[in-house]
Amino acid sequence: MEDFKTDAALAANGDTEAFARLYSAIYKDLYHIALYCLGNTHDACDAVSDTVVDAFTSIGKLRDENAFRQWIMKILSAKIKRKQREYINNKSVEYDESCGLTADFCFESAELQEALGTLDTESRNILSMSAIGGYTTKEIADICKINHSTVRSKLSRIKEKLKVILA
Repeated sequence: MEDFKTDAALAANGDTEAFARLYSAIYKDLYHIALYCLGNTHDACDAVSDTVVDAFTSIGKLRDENAFRQWIMKILSAKIKRKQREYINNKSVEYDESCGLTADFCFESAELQEALGTLDTESRNILSMSAIGGYTTKEIADICKINHSTVRSKLSRIKEKLKVILA
């Protein structure tokens, strides 16, 4: 994981170039996690854009420069959850079939895509933060505001479920 402390401190003091460096270092992770969780390229882009705007306008409130990555992920997580609630309320989500086929992020098979599609929203979020974002279970627990052992057990159950489906 990258050390964001110096740039986060500079950005918190109004250095826009430092914020641009932070964004450059993390935008792919933000996009891939949003894309995986939302299944739609347009909504993923919107979630990332909204996240970056919120982060930019409130980075002065960041208390711990070492926690920049977790802090921006909490913002993204809130944006994803809000969009997922819209899907439930509107029941009009369209899954973008090409969403998993970017140059840096692709699913190996249709079976894997289908298996991942069986996961509930929380499971998709936890798995994406772990597998795509590289977050530890403790970091995921902090971001999602749930118990660390709960994240560990849920991640284990998610992996078991996928093994069974793909067997």
